[in-house]
Amino acid sequence: MFHRTKTLAAAVATSTLLGSSLFAGELVINTDTSDPAPKAAFEALIAGFEAENPDVKVTWNLFDHEGYKTSIRNFLTADAPDLANWYAGNRMLPYVNAGLFEPVDDVWAEHGLNESLASAKGSMTIDGKIWGVPYTYYQWGVYYRKDLFEANNIAVPTNWDEFKAAGATLTAAGITPITIGTKYLWTAGGVFDYLNLRTNGYDFHMALTKGEVAWTDDRVRATMANWKELIDAGFFLENHAAYSWQEALAPMVQGDAAMYVMGNFAVAPLREAGLTDDQIGFFQFPVINPDVPLAEEAPTDTIHIPANAKNKEDAKKFLAYLARADVQTQINDTLGQLPINSGSSVGDDKFLQAGYEMLSSTTGGIAQFFDRDAPAEMAKAGMEGFQEFMVKPERLDAILERLEKVRGRVYK
Repeated sequence: MFHRTKTLAAAVATSTLLGSSLFAGELVINTDTSDPAPKAAFEALIAGFEAENPDVKVTWNLFDHEGYKTSIRNFLTADAPDLANWYAGNRMLPYVNAGLFEPVDDVWAEHGLNESLASAKGSMTIDGKIWGVPYTYYQWGVYYRKDLFEANNIAVPTNWDEFKAAGATLTAAGITPITIGTKYLWTAGGVFDYLNLRTNGYDFHMALTKGEVAWTDDRVRATMANWKELIDAGFFLENHAAYSWQEALAPMVQGDAAMYVMGNFAVAPLREAGLTDDQIGFFQFPVINPDVPLAEEAPTDTIHIPANAKNKEDAKKFLAYLARADVQTQINDTLGQLPINSGSSVGDDKFLQAGYEMLSSTTGGIAQFFDRDAPAEMAKAGMEGFQEFMVKPERLDAILERLEKVRGRVYK
């Protein structure tokens, strides 16, 4: 951990010595943005805020990721900063339920954020209140080999029947429709999320990950039945449980597989492996149930005001600054991700543009990813079950019954 401008003790001493004649307040921010790009983005963010608010001095406490996860509940309780970064959706639920985050509906209302940040409002709302400001996300969807589709006269599928037909054509040509590596489980979680979001919709998916729906529910079975259609049709890479997500890129690079249900971070290694942007494409996961609004998977990073913060007035100023279109454009240029403000702009990278267009117009909700939306124990059991189902779909009843037992234990 380090302090950008000065140690906390020095900052307190200085502010005590100089009093209010120079600084109206000290704003303390805790983050875990220690990787190079996030660190640079926050350095610029804080410098920009201080330049526009010279009466506010920011003290920035930077943690490594693991240290932050183990420290956040303690510092929110005992020695709260004025702002802390975290994540949207169910990842913020424990801190909301514990009374450790402050609602910021007033910031959203005063600065028009209900419109400009509308795509992520649902993932920031719990019990009818808004609990922070989102500043970056990235899209998930289907990345595919455009040249393989063109060679086999396959149009980009927009619905379930077209998707299955595309897979049948690829299989007949000796090409695996979808590559995937489930060795570390979470990739199977992404497939489940999209199938469930498209089968049952965002509200049901969130209710399931909150423990409000039984895993043996017929609607869950409908999602698994759709998944089984793909498994039975040979959609997925053989021996996927032996591969990491990176190792599963190789069949796509080599032309032996055509699609990957994945996040935008897959683009860089595909390019590094030699594929050109003429060979790589992206499309929205197809419609399954036409009556269900299209929700998307977009893990979202956020900043919150702790309930025990000392300087909430300046913290709200910072959130309003963070939410601005120009500021989110700048942050995400550095991060290589997507701004949430619908008035922001993105660079000329075609995948960022496609993701921004898709997410900015999303009306069906933004999910955070299975291992963010579900508690850790449930997420682990769920993703283990998904991987097992992909290998042994005939075990579905036993898998769902096992997950239901975990639900009964986790959500007491």
